[in-house]
Amino acid sequence: MASETAAPAPRKARPVSAVVRQSREERAAKTREQLLHSAAHVVGEFGYRDASIQRITSHAGIAQGTFYLYFESRQALFDELLPHFGLHMLEEVRQRAHGAKGFFEVEEIGVRTVFQYLFANPWFWRVLNEAEVEAPAAWARHHSEVTQRYKKFLKRARIEGEITSYAESELDTLAYLLIAARDYLYVSHLAKPKRADGIPESVIKTYLRFLRNGLGPGAARA
Repeated sequence: MASETAAPAPRKARPVSAVVRQSREERAAKTREQLLHSAAHVVGEFGYRDASIQRITSHAGIAQGTFYLYFESRQALFDELLPHFGLHMLEEVRQRAHGAKGFFEVEEIGVRTVFQYLFANPWFWRVLNEAEVEAPAAWARHHSEVTQRYKKFLKRARIEGEITSYAESELDTLAYLLIAARDYLYVSHLAKPKRADGIPESVIKTYLRFLRNGLGPGAARA
């Protein structure tokens, strides 16, 4: 009887090394970030409604089909756009304010950083304002994050005795007032077709003096 030749054992799949896996994850994260950046620039130029996937991927320099590996739809991307860059801005404020002491010193660093970020990234304003209609979930997430951080900041300043003329129940209102003040200063000085070199120093000084006179220990209480 002829001997049968045993079939060769199937090769085992070689495990993907941690280095290769990490490299793939890093490339994927980079591409995703690139799509978000391109979407921000396209929205800044054309608005949400005319920010097509074709325009976004063309700006990013990637194939249109690649888009769907990272976002299931254009709206899914829009729902992440504002919160993503809102956190970028807040993180920049946090890093620059690291080591600063006291509410007013941190607030000065914060307002200068926000204005510098908005000046360097003019698309952010349109991404922010049109989101209320075009990406309301993103708009709500962003504003919730900003106001909650501000409220915590004001609460800590009150506990540490830097803000003494307001009750804790008034801190929500103070947070909304200060956020609105920043927005309107931006509108008045930067949100224009021909923008200046930034917020004038005199405007920032007036804002800071307003804060110290209105929130500091000497502020009058009705």
